[in-house]
Amino acid sequence: MRLRLEYVVPLRWGPGTDAGELTGYLQRLSRDVDVTVVDGSAPEVWERHHALWADWVRHVPVGAWPGRNGKVAGVVTGVRLARHELVVIADDDVRWTAAQLARAADLLVGADLVRPQNYFHPLPWHARWDTARTLVNRALGADHPGTYALRRSTFLVMGGYDGDVLFENLELSRTVRAAGGTEVTAPDLLVRRVPPEAGHFWGQRVRQAYDDFGQPARLATEASLLPAAALLVGGCRACSPRLRRWSRRGLAAEALLPVALAEVGRRRAGGRAVFPADTPLFAPLWIAERAVCVWLAVGRRVSGGMPYAGRRLVTAAHSTAALRRRLARRVTREAAPQTPLTTLTPAGR
Repeated sequence: MRLRLEYVVPLRWGPGTDAGELTGYLQRLSRDVDVTVVDGSAPEVWERHHALWADWVRHVPVGAWPGRNGKVAGVVTGVRLARHELVVIADDDVRWTAAQLARAADLLVGADLVRPQNYFHPLPWHARWDTARTLVNRALGADHPGTYALRRSTFLVMGGYDGDVLFENLELSRTVRAAGGTEVTAPDLLVRRVPPEAGHFWGQRVRQAYDDFGQPARLATEASLLPAAALLVGGCRACSPRLRRWSRRGLAAEALLPVALAEVGRRRAGGRAVFPADTPLFAPLWIAERAVCVWLAVGRRVSGGMPYAGRRLVTAAHSTAALRRRLARRVTREAAPQTPLTTLTPAGR
């Protein structure tokens, strides 16, 4: 049975990107739900996508929205244009099944925002490395996926969300909560994600660390890892043998604790079905990476922000308290959007 649900894909591709796999997915998806692709690609790429997809999905350009994060503008455009109350927004590498979409729709009966769990498949080495981050996040609370399910009416009442942040998924989640909405975390709703190329993986290391400026306690913890390791390695060379033994034990604990945490995350909420048994072993590599990259992110912050699509973004995400204050200052507004969308024709067409 066809679901009364809108599936929104914001994307921005460069020339030469292979659209074959995504085309097949969109075609299959359109049999179960209405699909809107919000495409911020250059006009020639937009035209090629339109020729590929317009027969079975609604393909539109990005509408006007303040801010430098184009993905936020794509999400706002898609949710505004949605034909249904229930909406799933998903990055172009996320692959839902019909059964998973039905589950998300069921969860939205009692929620305004549903946060599922992504996993990579297939699993090249760099995807296993990044999976360790996912598992540690699952152990300590919840991971931030590349997809959410939400209620359109709630999104419109809260007036969308800030387009000048880097960690846009966290900003969306916090804005819903600041507006009084209910967020449901579903760690057992395991939705596949296609892994990036290794080059893209390396390009995301400092950017992901910069996201932690939106989570100050986590940022402080991660920033302490490198100094702690340096102290354990070099601080006790002149110490007694007993203290040196304690130093070595501290280093061992710093390496083994992430593995234990990642294994807790793997076992949580049915995770063993999609996270292989060896993925927690990559956790020390991820911790070492983050211990270095968080300081590189600090350097980016001091130098004016994180580069993003040719621009710089300073703010990772606003706190929930700051968003509540912002919403409280806003004059009561109608649920219908006040910022008009641009014409649904790409520039130059």
